[in-house]
Amino acid sequence: MADADLDVVIRQLARQLHTGLMTRAKERRDRFNGLAAKAKGKETGERFKMLARASMEQATAAAKRLQMSADNVADSYARAMRLAASTPVPVKAEKKAKDKPAKKAAKSKKAKAKKAK
Repeated sequence: MADADLDVVIRQLARQLHTGLMTRAKERRDRFNGLAAKAKGKETGERFKMLARASMEQATAAAKRLQMSADNVADSYARAMRLAASTPVPVKAEKKAKDKPAKKAAKSKKAKAKKAK
């Protein structure tokens, strides 16, 4: 997995999160349906059934948004890597030897000559 492209890893992690989210949503739906079956009143049973439906719809919408976001991120990353691979690397021109150190050396020689006189 160390050599894998990160866009593939992003998609794989999103799939794992999607399956986990949907599993939990189904468990919650089943719990509400179980409570609806045990309910003594008709209104209470209907309310639990409505909660089961609503929780499943919300979880499905969240899972779709999660998958869409992961796909967008993975596509963006892959596009950025392709762009980075296709752009040429700028070559810096070598700098000429600086004249300043030579001038400093000449100035220091003149200063020493003056002091010696």
